[in-house]
Amino acid sequence: MINSETISDYLARLASREPTPGGGAAAALHAAQGAALVAMVARYTTGTKYEQHAELVARIISSADGLVAQALRLADADQHAFQGVIDAYKLPAGTDDLKAERTASIQDALVQAANTPAQLILLAGAVVDLATELFEVANANVISDVAAAVDAARAAATTARVNIDINVVAIKDTEARSRLAEQTDGLEEKVVLAADSLVKRVRERILG
Repeated sequence: MINSETISDYLARLASREPTPGGGAAAALHAAQGAALVAMVARYTTGTKYEQHAELVARIISSADGLVAQALRLADADQHAFQGVIDAYKLPAGTDDLKAERTASIQDALVQAANTPAQLILLAGAVVDLATELFEVANANVISDVAAAVDAARAAATTARVNIDINVVAIKDTEARSRLAEQTDGLEEKVVLAADSLVKRVRERILG
């Protein structure tokens, strides 16, 4: 599990000629880092100086910590889902019945593999939303990390979108494709626009 391995071990696996982990897991870790950075900035925005914002900051810390945990679970889920696709393609197809079972298994696995990045786009959007809330009150000494957080979330969202696309093109069930489209179409664009806007505001605040 990604959650329990060292960064070096994870990167070695990522760099290896193995199908998992891949871009989906990397995207989830982008989101996890983004959420962790939001939590860090919020924790630096505590104490007497920020007492009037204590309730907001406490909520952001709690939410961001929760998103870190969720993102790590999605990293592992992505590995599992993609491995499911690989395993489905390896199923025997020597008879008509086996071919039908293999096809059904592949289709089920592809839908699951698309569902995981769909959840990740929503999570990335939540990271950007928290960062946007925090920006106005954040400790100026760590304000650049707000931009770093949303940049990481942006990367998570755009990578997740590509991973949805590559699975959807192989899904034959039109109803399943429609559901995925309804859940995700345009979402990553909103995340990107919101992230770009906040990065611009952070830079303006830094540069005066």
